[in-house]
Amino acid sequence: MRSTLYPALAALVLGSGLPALLAQAPDVPAWAEPGSATHTQVPPPADFHRPSRTSAAPIGLFDGQSDIGGALVPGDSSYDPGTGRYAIDSAGYNIWYQRDEFRYLWKKVSGDVSLAADIVFPNPGGYGDRKAVLVIRQDLEDDSKEAMVALHGAGLIHLAERPGKGADIQETCRLQGGKPGGTPPERLGIEKRGDTFTLYVSLRGEPMHQVGQPVVLHLDSPFYVGIGFCSHLPATIDSATLGKVVLANSAGSVR
Repeated sequence: MRSTLYPALAALVLGSGLPALLAQAPDVPAWAEPGSATHTQVPPPADFHRPSRTSAAPIGLFDGQSDIGGALVPGDSSYDPGTGRYAIDSAGYNIWYQRDEFRYLWKKVSGDVSLAADIVFPNPGGYGDRKAVLVIRQDLEDDSKEAMVALHGAGLIHLAERPGKGADIQETCRLQGGKPGGTPPERLGIEKRGDTFTLYVSLRGEPMHQVGQPVVLHLDSPFYVGIGFCSHLPATIDSATLGKVVLANSAGSVR
């Protein structure tokens, strides 16, 4: 079973009880708090960065995994070869603005790419703006140039890009999906063909089909392609499950 607490905090809970845990809880900056009736999440300070934490141990189809942006509570993930499913646990305030915080399972590649996955959120009570993502990014730093497709906890699907290192993410197209966790699960795909990145979806088990116009973005080779998740809660772990993952080093293979 994967821990949902920062290891040091877990030790405090086991050894000293809740008061010690509260005393050592991560300090969440106000700008990172999620939106609410009394608070609006705002972009991080322009010069704010936190280094990513990376493990190069292979997991399933991927070469390694990283906590992009070093979320206050480290993430975790596992792969079940019997079912082909990846379970990703992550905190992280967002994948947006000029920097990201999320757990990322990645492969380093060059050329054209096709990536697709079924997506389910096992926890029905998670934050509505949590994001399971398929991301193609230039590097593993928090402000990397990237193109991504995302499924939000409340069902929103979009294609977005960060057009330059440290730039704000820009949304290209969006649509409202169903409620993740249904049958069949919602399936998203992203295709890189040269410098164009295209969103594909299947909402009710129909064949994957293109939605909206592609993003045009140049990435130098090699770059990173992979799957990820963030809870949208800076210091609280949540989970996403991605299955039937297709990862091909070619265009035209999203299915």
